[in-house]
Amino acid sequence: MGVKKTVAIVGAGLAAGYLIQKQIAKQQKVTPEKALKFAKEAFKKEGPISGSWIYMKPEEKVKHGLTYTVYRGGISRTIDGKPAQYEFFVDAETGSVIDAVESAS
Repeated sequence: MGVKKTVAIVGAGLAAGYLIQKQIAKQQKVTPEKALKFAKEAFKKEGPISGSWIYMKPEEKVKHGLTYTVYRGGISRTIDGKPAQYEFFVDAETGSVIDAVESAS
């Protein structure tokens, strides 16, 4: 096999691998870690937070008649010296916070 042919085959293989990797990356959902990061960024706009958690397994949530695959998590903060707990839901496809509610403290 000639050098030119070998270089052409290797180049084509690299190009195909790159395109396949890009396609796979498009189809991947948001990771739980990224979902938590997005939620924390959204909550930090309203003030500091003292703690956070996220459930690593996606679940389904129905909101306004639409079904979403979401990550569920929580945020803790102190407001006027009193602890406040919030539960949030992040869309696993887009990373958008689709709901947040204050939990009973």
